[in-house]
Amino acid sequence: MNVLLLGSGGREHALAWKLAQSPLLTRLYAAPGNPGIAEHAELADIALSDHRAVIDFCLRHSIQFVVIGPEAPLVAGLGDNLRTMGIGVFGPNKAAAQLEGSKGFTKDLCARANIPTAGYVRVESRDGALAALQDFALPVVVKADGLAAGKGVTVAMTREEAEAAIRAIFAVQGGSAVIEEFLEGEEASLFVLTDGTSLLPFGSAQDHKRVGDGDTGPNTGGMGAYSPAPVLTPALERRAIDEIVRPTIEALARMGSPYSGVLYAGLMLTRQGPKLIEYNARFGDPECQVLMLRFEDDLLELMLATAKGELAGRPDPDFSADTALTVVMAAKNYPDTPETGGAIGGIAAAEAKGAKVFHAGTRRDGDTLVASGGRVLNVTARGHSVRVAQAAAYRAVDAIDFPTGFCRRDIGWREIEREGPGAP
Repeated sequence: MNVLLLGSGGREHALAWKLAQSPLLTRLYAAPGNPGIAEHAELADIALSDHRAVIDFCLRHSIQFVVIGPEAPLVAGLGDNLRTMGIGVFGPNKAAAQLEGSKGFTKDLCARANIPTAGYVRVESRDGALAALQDFALPVVVKADGLAAGKGVTVAMTREEAEAAIRAIFAVQGGSAVIEEFLEGEEASLFVLTDGTSLLPFGSAQDHKRVGDGDTGPNTGGMGAYSPAPVLTPALERRAIDEIVRPTIEALARMGSPYSGVLYAGLMLTRQGPKLIEYNARFGDPECQVLMLRFEDDLLELMLATAKGELAGRPDPDFSADTALTVVMAAKNYPDTPETGGAIGGIAAAEAKGAKVFHAGTRRDGDTLVASGGRVLNVTARGHSVRVAQAAAYRAVDAIDFPTGFCRRDIGWREIEREGPGAP
């Protein structure tokens, strides 16, 4: 079967790497891709916002199945348009993708379905938001309602910080926001595959959003992750599925908008149990990278079963018991104004140490690999504990020659503290 993978980041490189291992695959194409993805797929220079161009490419190249990596095309309805043309899709339609496309949509759904989440208010104007802010204690969470590439959330410790976040959101015409109570606890990410009726758990992970060691500095799209997240125990995972994820899938089905694809629940593990922070309508980035390194089944076959509504009665997917950990190497000055164009070397040396390096923001400048974005590489390794996986990942990081890059040096620190100094 010919498959088209859409996207150009580290998530898509990890998906391409795993899809290329499927015996069901005849030919893999990717648009627009990156130099890492080019090792597994034939690249096509197509703008993902140009739905007609994507469909034309599929028809010309006998594409039977499309895997949509990033959120923007899903929220824009690309899945709907492909399905209308009889092309199989992994990823939800536009209506269901509003779980990620609109924070307010998701909060309202949670309220109707009694899904545990933070108390909130939706606001449509700056003055209304500033007035509503008075009803919340500090700290308080301010979220842009729409897509913001993982950077639209402010956890404000002061009233002034919250007001600045509100002004920034409403400086954009048509801006809207959600103000939420601050939830105390530890965050974890839970992934499920669903065909709109049935669901399969698809692993857990813990991301590191802050740019600096010790979880300091501004939020980013993610500076590293590890999987599984032991803090999300089997009992807590069952609760999250039964109280949060399954009721969400059932609510969307009742609305006539069944969800098909991967559903990523960002959870806060509070004293009262798991509560939903937000949903994503696609694999996380960099969480996908650690999930794919642990996943031991046929990804394409499982995605096809999801798209065809054939998940009922299937066994849970097979994952390695190992921990996988990824370290994001970012360009200098990320997340503000990353310095692009910096030369990168040593990837082969890093992979010779047992790691897998996924390209996130790279391009070729002649024969030289250079940085083309904020998050540039995902250096990913496995081990029988978080400590071992972390050590393996940083050995590979140290083999990479990227003078204008940087990374956090403490990915996985919470779990390593829990493992204790005597852990192997």
